[in-house]
Amino acid sequence: MEKVLKNNQASIIGEVVNPLTFSHEVFGEKFYICQVLVKRLSDVVDYVPVMISNRLIDTNQEFVGKKIEVKGQFRSYNKHEENKNHLILSLFAREIKFCEEEPQGKPNYIFLDGYICKEPVYRMTPLGREIADLLLAVNRAYGKSDYIPCICWGRNARFAGQIQVGSHVQVWGRIQSRSYQKKLEDDQLLQKTAYEVSVSKMECVK
Repeated sequence: MEKVLKNNQASIIGEVVNPLTFSHEVFGEKFYICQVLVKRLSDVVDYVPVMISNRLIDTNQEFVGKKIEVKGQFRSYNKHEENKNHLILSLFAREIKFCEEEPQGKPNYIFLDGYICKEPVYRMTPLGREIADLLLAVNRAYGKSDYIPCICWGRNARFAGQIQVGSHVQVWGRIQSRSYQKKLEDDQLLQKTAYEVSVSKMECVK
């Protein structure tokens, strides 16, 4: 158990931007989800979905606008809808602290220890920037795994593009949100948000 807690560690500091929404219930424990706005060093912000148990906070209270520090694990699950499986990602909260002022520390940090489970995709942007997409399988307790999309840039992208499926890797970075448009059958555009790990450091484990 200690090992699977260490191989997926994430923490964010930000502001709650919407009310808690009921997600699901497991053995009487109720889970709620909300979005937390996390600032980057630039003017850009990320909206990180956070999954919170009713055993951690009083879910009847209003938290919108409050500063929050969350520590936990970045998890995934497959949601089946419209004959397709959608990978749903959220930060599963293990510790929560509400603050009057902006807490000190890294506002967005994640460490993952897992295995490459899909052929990495290396490409160049129209402006010549190197990018590589990875899908990392990170073991969880009771034989489960989380599947975490990761994106690498520059020299990390070149390195990632050469890694074989099944390789054991460790990555450090931050959780980021990215807006995109999905074209529907009637040519309408649906605004959606993808979540991934932006990798700042990456190593193969031998």
